[in-house]
Amino acid sequence: MISYPVFLSLGSNLGNRAGTLRQALDLLARVCTIRNQSSVYETAAWGKTNQPDYLNQVVEVAVSQSPVQFLQVLHAIENQLGRTRSRKWEARVIDIDILYFAHQIINSPELTLPHPYLAERKFVLIPLVEISSQFVHPVFQKKNEELLRMCSDPSAVKRITD
Repeated sequence: MISYPVFLSLGSNLGNRAGTLRQALDLLARVCTIRNQSSVYETAAWGKTNQPDYLNQVVEVAVSQSPVQFLQVLHAIENQLGRTRSRKWEARVIDIDILYFAHQIINSPELTLPHPYLAERKFVLIPLVEISSQFVHPVFQKKNEELLRMCSDPSAVKRITD
């Protein structure tokens, strides 16, 4: 069975944020292999800023499903943890985004890979660099550490756990 390296961003800004991230990791471990995980970081909301601060984390997992199949698995985990979807960038119990799926480039109605905002968000790049600084973005052809150096996002990103 072929296994693909996949990088995910996990975020929570409602309820027991740290507990929800732990639950998400537990549920992910049931459906894929967790290879690495970053520290947990606290950041202000991005996009729609008048909401509670987020806890964010990046994990590297190995999966055997296709990107769209795995996206459906992630949506099921989000639903199980109480995620509702009504508006873009709203406060949420859990958000799990695929950042990279190996080196695949996908532009479809249901999925865009790499994640379209990855290079614009320090709350994604800092934990991503922590666990995979040398991974090369397949569109920009730059390492994650280079993307972080180039990122103009002024947001504060505070590490709260190792």
